[in-house]
Amino acid sequence: MAAEIQPQPQARKPCLLSKIEAFQEVVSTAMIIPKEDGVISLSEDRAIRVWLKRDSGQYWPSVHHTMPSSCSCMSFNPETRRLSVGMDTGVICEFILSEDYNKITPACTYQAHQGKVTVVLFVLEMEWLLSTGQDKNFTWHCSESGQQLGTYRTTAWVSGLQFDVETRHAFVGDQSGQVTILKLEQDSCGLVTTFKGHTGNVTALCWDPVQRVLFSGSSDHSIIMWDIGGRKGTAIELQGHNDKVQGLCYASHTRQLISCSSDGGIVIWNMDVKRQETPEWLDSDSCQKCEQPFFWNFKQMWDSKKIGLRQHHCRKCGQAVCGKCSSKRSTIPLMGFEFEVRVCDSCHESITDEDRAPTATFHDSKHNIVYMHYEPTTGNLLTSGSDKVIKVREQMLVFPLKADRNRCGIRVYQGFELTPIYNIITDLSILFCEFVTSYKLKCCNFLKNAAQMSY
Repeated sequence: MAAEIQPQPQARKPCLLSKIEAFQEVVSTAMIIPKEDGVISLSEDRAIRVWLKRDSGQYWPSVHHTMPSSCSCMSFNPETRRLSVGMDTGVICEFILSEDYNKITPACTYQAHQGKVTVVLFVLEMEWLLSTGQDKNFTWHCSESGQQLGTYRTTAWVSGLQFDVETRHAFVGDQSGQVTILKLEQDSCGLVTTFKGHTGNVTALCWDPVQRVLFSGSSDHSIIMWDIGGRKGTAIELQGHNDKVQGLCYASHTRQLISCSSDGGIVIWNMDVKRQETPEWLDSDSCQKCEQPFFWNFKQMWDSKKIGLRQHHCRKCGQAVCGKCSSKRSTIPLMGFEFEVRVCDSCHESITDEDRAPTATFHDSKHNIVYMHYEPTTGNLLTSGSDKVIKVREQMLVFPLKADRNRCGIRVYQGFELTPIYNIITDLSILFCEFVTSYKLKCCNFLKNAAQMSY
């Protein structure tokens, strides 16, 4: 007898590599130095610190530079070792780090804003320094001359900024909940379009230039995937957080989105599945299933001598229904609903166990996250929390997908040697694994268990 394997989420947790706890104040921003065992941090004590991992495995500060005022954001370019730091005074200070990351040298200062700098982004290909501030201005400077090239007034102060080098499009997310797309030229910019989908302020943006997809996170706990490359206006909602979305990162080689929320939750979304748009909610004066009137439909209530009911909506079909006709709950992962939501009774019957197969894994960072950074060259994930601690985790992203035997068996990264275990996996023909770090598997059982999870 063959046992049916039910689709399950991958339970493996990101492995905690290191903690950096030597802070007196909260770390507002931090990032992993690419190709180095190092971290750059900004904290509320006005200090810029560069941490390098020593032979003991612990991080020790190699640079400690105190700024004249509090630092709010930063951008680091590893090729030029240029560090751009935004401050509460509206000033952006640029520094150059030495090759051994033991020295920091001031390079340039920009009086960019009249209020706190909220986001700063250095674009090497254009030699532009993009920035936004609480003065509701989006500006860009020439990093070679230091001159301001242009400015654009936004409707609210900006909390998220991304840039596409190929098209010169800037994606600007603000506190009103909208995302504005601007076309930048050398000394001017034009409004392309505006996306409106969040009910709360935009707190994070992430751009994938390969698939040409923009992700936006919000204080309304939701994430929206805007398919810009498809040119069809497709917007996919992802509901997997219980608090404000604090950060978004995209692993393009595994096509996985990493999101975090301020309550410490980390979610890894599989974006290599065909997702569906959530339907628009329909308007009706009566239940579209049993035709009972809703409480504002006085005429039908009088004619039928029935008490009006409260209106609800099915998350799968979008129909307006009463509570009696929508008493069931279900997850709908392909629509982005990883938590149970209200569905009408007929839709609930149509949802299969395969439809309920999770497309995301959930993890607890064990601290309230303030900032998150993902480094694709190592696969490591950094979080800083309100507990004044930086945590660095090793990400091993493994996700089972539906796949065809001719399409793929197993994909291996960073020199992982093929062993007889490869045959175990490819015999099942439908497992897709991504090993994105240098983590060495020492046990066959993990791969066997992963193989059994394929379907």
